[in-house]
Amino acid sequence: MTKILLLNGPNLNLLGSRERDIYGNSTLEEIEDKLSARAAENNLNLTCFQSNAEHELVDKIQEAKKSNVKIILFNPGAFTHTSVALRDAILGVNIPMIEIHISNIFGRESFREKSFFSDISLGVISGLGEESYTCALDFAIKKIGDL
Repeated sequence: MTKILLLNGPNLNLLGSRERDIYGNSTLEEIEDKLSARAAENNLNLTCFQSNAEHELVDKIQEAKKSNVKIILFNPGAFTHTSVALRDAILGVNIPMIEIHISNIFGRESFREKSFFSDISLGVISGLGEESYTCALDFAIKKIGDL
């Protein structure tokens, strides 16, 4: 079964309770459950992982290569704007990645406008709320056939 990895960075474990006007009401678990069901309908295995620790995300990215993950869906959270280590990990495993953001990072504070991942991503989905995840998975499902 083809594998997809969904990674979520810092503070995304607080979805559903933090800044609902920006991030919505759904919890990360609810989003992951919805995506896992959609992946299963398409005969894909979706593994989900969230961490507030940069090194744990790096480890998961490196493990993805050994596990034959075909695409990584990644919401780096605040690491979007700060993490060269995560960028290097993505480049190091050479697995296609789709960058995801619930909020429109380009319509927020100016420091959020710079992403360390956008230029190495298949694409960036930003500002569509939790639908950003669904769009990313749908694109990954279509793209899997080309890999």
